Amino acid sequence: MSTDLDIARVEADATQALSDASSLVDLDEATTRVLGKKSALNQISQRLGSLDPDARKEAGQALNAARSRVQSVAASRRDELEAAARAEQLAGERLDLTETMGRLPRGRLNVVTQTWERLEDVFVAMGYIVAEGPEVESDWYNFTALNLPVAHPARSAQDSAYLDLGEPESVLLRTQTSPVQIRLMEAQKPPIYAIMPGRVYRRDTPDARHNPTFTQIEGLVVDRGITFGDLAGTIEAFTNAYFGARMHSRLRPYYFPFTEPSAELEVTCVICEGAGCRTCSNTGWIELGGCGMVHPNVFRNVGLDPEEWSGFAFGFGIDRLAQVRHGIADMRVLFQNDVRFIEQF
Repeated sequence: MSTDLDIARVEADATQALSDASSLVDLDEATTRVLGKKSALNQISQRLGSLDPDARKEAGQALNAARSRVQSVAASRRDELEAAARAEQLAGERLDLTETMGRLPRGRLNVVTQTWERLEDVFVAMGYIVAEGPEVESDWYNFTALNLPVAHPARSAQDSAYLDLGEPESVLLRTQTSPVQIRLMEAQKPPIYAIMPGRVYRRDTPDARHNPTFTQIEGLVVDRGITFGDLAGTIEAFTNAYFGARMHSRLRPYYFPFTEPSAELEVTCVICEGAGCRTCSNTGWIELGGCGMVHPNVFRNVGLDPEEWSGFAFGFGIDRLAQVRHGIADMRVLFQNDVRFIEQF
């Protein structure tokens, strides 16, 4: 018998049968037919015993090679059919969201974020850089370096949220963005013209004018020959740029441990434009924040000579600024995610 011819013919038929399979079910049937116990290849294997040893060895090698090639064709065809079946399944399960997405309104930034970004634009246009720092701070950066003595009321747990890290009351959520000023003066030699916006934390009870978590922006200028007049002029320039040319600022004497002299910053009431109303208690002014000349002790704490350098700092709440600018009665609505409120801005 011509075993080699039989093997070649059977292999060709098996390959064709596997290639013609159009589904995984058809492929399973074809695989059983060409490689199973009743397959033509197995029948040839059973006939090898009738051959002489040399011919049996040669035919056996040819048969094994043919079987291996057929198995490879079966595996390749299975991969192709499984990929096609997977693609068909995905196409069937695909959801067309075009129509649904088209009906959804576009989102928008919270009014606090809008205010934050506009403030950055105003001060960057005035030549300031934007500096950032960590929200978890050490007692040194948040208090001590800013000339707040150990017994100062601001250190009280009633105001500050201390963390269970390190020594007791040594690590806290920052209560102001002033620590960024200290870090900046440590890292950069004057001159410095920078603002520091960011989130801060205090143990306040939420009400119409307070939230335990809110945002602040502070400014710092350090250079030679800086005076209180430069501070007043900067605040007025900011007020005009942000609120409009008809709005003005004024500074009233106050006390802050990190500045000397210090002042409260007030701006023209945006509701009555200075005429007097309930919002401003008929004064025509609304308190916005605090400011002053950097205290010499603060300079010494960061290694700067107060005889050579002078500077000023100011700060106010971004949330409060948004409230003042837009006449928002209750600050708590800024973080309640009420769509009816958010859509107004």
